[in-house]
Amino acid sequence: MTGTGDADAEVRDRTGTAGALLDLLDLERSGSWSFSARGHGRTGAGRAFGGAAVAQALMAAGRTVAPDRAAHSLHAYFVRSADATAPTDLRVEPIRDGGSFTTRAVTAEQDGRVILRLTASFQVPEQGMEHQVPELDAPGPEASATPEQAMATATGPVREWFERLSHRHPFEVRFAAELPRLAAGRGESADPRQRLWLRSRDALPDDPLVHTCALAYASDVLLLSSMLAPHATMIGAPGVTAASLDHAVWFHRPARADQWLLHDQESPSAAGGRALGQTRVHDASGRLVATVVQEGMIRRRAVHE
Repeated sequence: MTGTGDADAEVRDRTGTAGALLDLLDLERSGSWSFSARGHGRTGAGRAFGGAAVAQALMAAGRTVAPDRAAHSLHAYFVRSADATAPTDLRVEPIRDGGSFTTRAVTAEQDGRVILRLTASFQVPEQGMEHQVPELDAPGPEASATPEQAMATATGPVREWFERLSHRHPFEVRFAAELPRLAAGRGESADPRQRLWLRSRDALPDDPLVHTCALAYASDVLLLSSMLAPHATMIGAPGVTAASLDHAVWFHRPARADQWLLHDQESPSAAGGRALGQTRVHDASGRLVATVVQEGMIRRRAVHE
């Protein structure tokens, strides 16, 4: 899990299909307030991906909430690393059922050890004042680079990373600007910002909870790597240790995860061995549908020959 982190350092061998995404979210109820989630990696995949763990925990919470209440926020702490191939036990605690809002807490465990704690809030739909800042400012997905186009000038480990990218997650990706990883491969620093379009590889069912959980998964993809851009290095490079510590998402408006969503990622600060990442998620029409904030651990370590 993040302690798992970002797409760069975790699972190397995923099926990368929407079927895998639906399997991931297909929880087995083991009690009134408990569920079991299957592993989501192949044998030897290593650490689980944090976004996948968050998505499963949010699904468990949502399964105990009236269907007319949609998730509007989640806050998660990655407690320790998890095994991508192992099942996860999810215990839901009913914190509050109010007139407009419902709150749930979820504890995720493997082998009796806590790997993640998540709190989620759900709300009855209502009308209210609306505004959003900023506006969508990026080329559309059709005008953005595919992984094959983006890696045209890449060599060595960076090119190998691009070649593996399509197998890591059940999402298509397009890059609206050069990925800082390419600059790091040239030994150059870059602004701590990256913009990518993501959508599920195949159509998902109309269930809003499925799309919200899929977006929660996608909200962790590559975000941690944006925090290293100014330092001319990347996750997976010798001498670099990186892991996500906590993760929060606010869902502003309904969105389909099987349609293109722009993840505009930026890291405003790094200090004390930690860095902050933020994402604004827009749909193709320009609506701001979600905001993400994550803190990650980034450390340099001695490299021993």
